[in-house]
This record gives sequence, C-alpha cells and structure tokens, in this order.
Amino acid sequence: MADDAYPELLREIAQPPLCLFFQGDFALVNRPCVAIVGARELTPYGQQVLATWLPHLVGTKLVTVSGLARGTDEAVHRGTMAHAGQTIAVIGTGVDVAYPKRRDKLQNQISQQGLILSEYLPWEPPAKHHFPERNRIIAGLAQATVIVEARQKSGSLITANIALDENRVVMAVPGPVTSPLSAGTNALIVAGAIPLISPAQILAEYVNA
Repeated sequence: MADDAYPELLREIAQPPLCLFFQGDFALVNRPCVAIVGARELTPYGQQVLATWLPHLVGTKLVTVSGLARGTDEAVHRGTMAHAGQTIAVIGTGVDVAYPKRRDKLQNQISQQGLILSEYLPWEPPAKHHFPERNRIIAGLAQATVIVEARQKSGSLITANIALDENRVVMAVPGPVTSPLSAGTNALIVAGAIPLISPAQILAEYVNA
C-alpha cells in the first residue's frame, strides 16, 4: 500500500489488500475501470448484452475488470480483448496458478494483453474463501460496477453489495421476471441500483466524474 503505484481507488476501500501480485501491465489499475460481473451460467441474453456493449466501452478506452470465472467473467475478458481493449482479471489464486484450467490458456493471454492481479502469494491454490475476498478488489478498482445476470443468491451480488458499501455506482441489467438468472439483478434494481439499458449510461458516469 505504501507504493506510489498502488491504485488510488483501491486504497480508499475499507479493507484494501496490503500487497498485490501481478502479471502484465500494472499501469492499468490507475486507468478508468468498469467492473463487469455476472452469472457463471451466462444466457444468450447476457451474451448479447456483452457483445453489443463491450465495443462501446473499449472504444472509449475504459478498462474492464472481472474475476476470470466461467460464464460472464470469461466473456467480459474475451470480448474486451477481441475488440483490442484492455482487461484486468482479479483472481482467487496466486498469479502462477491457472484456475479454472482452460484449453486456450486464457489467463496467460490476459497476462500478455492486460493484467492478472491477486493478493495471494504466487503459488497459492484456489480456496473457497478467496473468491468472495477477491470481489472487494474487483469493486474497489472501479468507479462503477455492472451486474449483467445473477441468481437471487449469487457471488455477483456480493460484489454489488461491496461496491454499494464503498459508495461506488452499481448498475444492473434488468431481465425477464421469469428468468432465475435475472432474479438477482431485478432485485438489485428494486433495492436502488441503476437500471442499465444502454452502455451510454456507463460512459456517462466517467464523463461526469
């Protein structure tokens, strides 16, 4: 935390990590970042939202932040890089540990084109409690957190609640009331999150900052 390169927004949260380990371009942590998270069971609806919106975010040089989990997180990282954007993956293992394992070595690709970030020692294996802990870093790096899809009980809602506690902007994509994977996002909106229907709403949070 004493290093001048330590991200300013992350320094402001209630429990900032004492140190950070990384692979890739660490300067990205001090660029304007938007956190985008959601369900591991990403639906065609969620896929379409990301495919439509990510090019707009990348075009304005926003850095996307997510957690490298399967589903939404993975789609955020892949979609950002597919449009020549930059992305940060905050992981629940050491930076030398690839989890979950993927045939195309996505984690390695992000380390070369973006940034892999962790508070755990490089050789640390995955542990159940690491993942809710890393969510505070995902929310802490970003001025705004976007929830694409989420069940009523979801790790993505943990990230949203952390962001709210840290007085960050929380936006949720509304979905069909019949879809279990929109139950969490719709509940967030009822509780006061901004209903997100256009990427322009995200961009406005940064233009007006």
